[in-house]
Amino acid sequence: MKVTTDACLFGAWMSEEVKTQNSKVKNVLDIGTGTGLLSLMIAQKNPEVDILAIEIDEDAKNQAKENVDATPWKERINIVEGDVKDYSFSEKFDLIVTNPPFYEKEIKSTTSNKNVAHHSENLTLEELLTVIKNNLNHDACFFLLLPYKRNEEIKRLFKDHQLHITKIILVRQSVKHDYFRLMINGKLNKQENKETEFDEISIWNEKQQYTNEFVRLLKDYYLRL
Repeated sequence: MKVTTDACLFGAWMSEEVKTQNSKVKNVLDIGTGTGLLSLMIAQKNPEVDILAIEIDEDAKNQAKENVDATPWKERINIVEGDVKDYSFSEKFDLIVTNPPFYEKEIKSTTSNKNVAHHSENLTLEELLTVIKNNLNHDACFFLLLPYKRNEEIKRLFKDHQLHITKIILVRQSVKHDYFRLMINGKLNKQENKETEFDEISIWNEKQQYTNEFVRLLKDYYLRL
């Protein structure tokens, strides 16, 4: 699976939020880890956390393990193969992160592992929110990367599952484009008088160069910025 720019942006933003927001995070669940990208980015910025990364596809799991084993953070990241809907975790988590399959009821690839990664027949958004709710500690939080076009559906599903969105970052490919991704930070319980925060970020500026905000978030991960 290719590592996408929006996934890198999500991982960098999320890792920074975890670092600045909450020093109580000790254990993290990464759902559908793919290449292991999110786990590695969290581990790089947050030296106190241990991460369990689950992946349903065997080849992707093996690739993630190979990637993790080549890093200084391999002792803090455990890669397991399994379906998160059926997996029996030994504990609840202080943080759950996921870049889940985006697409439901849309045209598929002829490649089966790409369908698992991109389409949500194996894990619908509603099923994912149930997994998150069942495996978070009481005061814990979660991060999701989702397509902007499912914005209204997302609001309804969060309300149905009694999950509160604390912050949304609206993502544009460039300052000239419409929004195409949502980076979401949420919690199990809504804090009194705490409204959802909104912000936005563009990957490219009008000169087709990375924006200052993108560079700030990704400079510790990209070799050339």
